[in-house]
Amino acid sequence: MKELFAAHDGSTPLLISVPHDGHFLPDFIKKRMTPAGLDIPDTDWHVASLYEFTADFGASTVFASCSRYVVDLNRPPDDAALYAGQVSTGICPLQSFAGDELYNGGEAPFAAEIEERVRDFWQPYHEFVESKLFALRQEFGYALLWDAHSIPSHVPRLFDGELPVLNLGTNDHVSCAESIAGDVIDVANASNYSCVANARFKGGYITRHYGEPKNDVHAIQLEIAQRAYMDEETREFDDALAEKLRDTLRSMIAAFMDSAERRYR
Repeated sequence: MKELFAAHDGSTPLLISVPHDGHFLPDFIKKRMTPAGLDIPDTDWHVASLYEFTADFGASTVFASCSRYVVDLNRPPDDAALYAGQVSTGICPLQSFAGDELYNGGEAPFAAEIEERVRDFWQPYHEFVESKLFALRQEFGYALLWDAHSIPSHVPRLFDGELPVLNLGTNDHVSCAESIAGDVIDVANASNYSCVANARFKGGYITRHYGEPKNDVHAIQLEIAQRAYMDEETREFDDALAEKLRDTLRSMIAAFMDSAERRYR
């Protein structure tokens, strides 16, 4: 079995989580999927590469290896909807964001298999995140979680029009102290990129579950529109666009860390 995630230990209170950049599909799933499913279109392409610079911040990192079509690490284990009244893609998705079927007829996973996937693929990632955040809080007195995502600029089934480039989520300031999140949002708003906070993307399960300011864990999700760093048609990484975006990401993460340090000084 392929390693479920790649992890790196850093030297600061910051953990970068990348749950949706994995491409791996186990054979027992792969052989049942449609061409649309095998194309894994809803991957957060190149996000792990985009955030390689965070080693300079002393960040710990965890990058998932499996595709979100195996199990969606940013959904609750009971598959409860995160956004009331909106399309829910599910913990083991059956359709793509575009509405295409991911499995051949009669091959979709039933409840028992979904439970097994949660146990075998979802649980290890979350056990790591939980233990790492606990260790960071023990060492530094607080922990910071940055959940890194990207998405195509246009997904009509999920949202209208073109998505802003920077979509920050703190579950309406529940997952992160408002003063800390505000400093990050200020940096984003001062950039050359369109930015919204707690709009269509308020933060998924990872942000909502682990972000507990009262227990000194602050979590922010950033969903980036993919046009900012890649060619959305070819899925090719654009080094020039990515480096420009990284300048803004560096400033945002620095604000996250500096604001938290002032809070706990």
